[in-house]
Amino acid sequence: MKLITDGDHFVSIVVDGMLKAQSRIWIATANVKDLHVPGGRRKSLPLLCHFEKLQRKGVNIRILHGAKPSAPFLNTLSELTELHQGDGFEMQLCPRIHSKVVIVDSRLAYTGSANLTGAGIGAKSDKRRNFECGVITENPGEIQQLEEYFDGIWMGSFCATCGRRKICTAPVV
Repeated sequence: MKLITDGDHFVSIVVDGMLKAQSRIWIATANVKDLHVPGGRRKSLPLLCHFEKLQRKGVNIRILHGAKPSAPFLNTLSELTELHQGDGFEMQLCPRIHSKVVIVDSRLAYTGSANLTGAGIGAKSDKRRNFECGVITENPGEIQQLEEYFDGIWMGSFCATCGRRKICTAPVV
């Protein structure tokens, strides 16, 4: 287990993690915004464009989020028809989600304070990003625990007894 802070999030989670995924990416985040990744022909590309490329290679992506995604995120998603209409990209809203978890290929996992936003996990400058900290692990036992936690929420294990069910727009069960 390794502690990461601030700008280390982008390299450890996005560059060395998500962008190198071979089979799946699971993300839990309270907030979802149109995170951009530097590089390519343009100055930067939305992370969703990279997700679409990964999806074409067979990578399955799940995003479990606690609030409605930002308008720019939704606009980018609507432009990427192949991503949101194809197989392997799913988003699920759960109003109780405040966890921040990223699991890549059962080989790397992150948990900490950073949301899936430019200021949280993104490549913003040190003067514009949030102060964030978390841990990265490659330990199979720790990764399995985070996978079981994520999957339990994703599969609706807590929906039947949830105290927020009345405000949930899409309970799983």
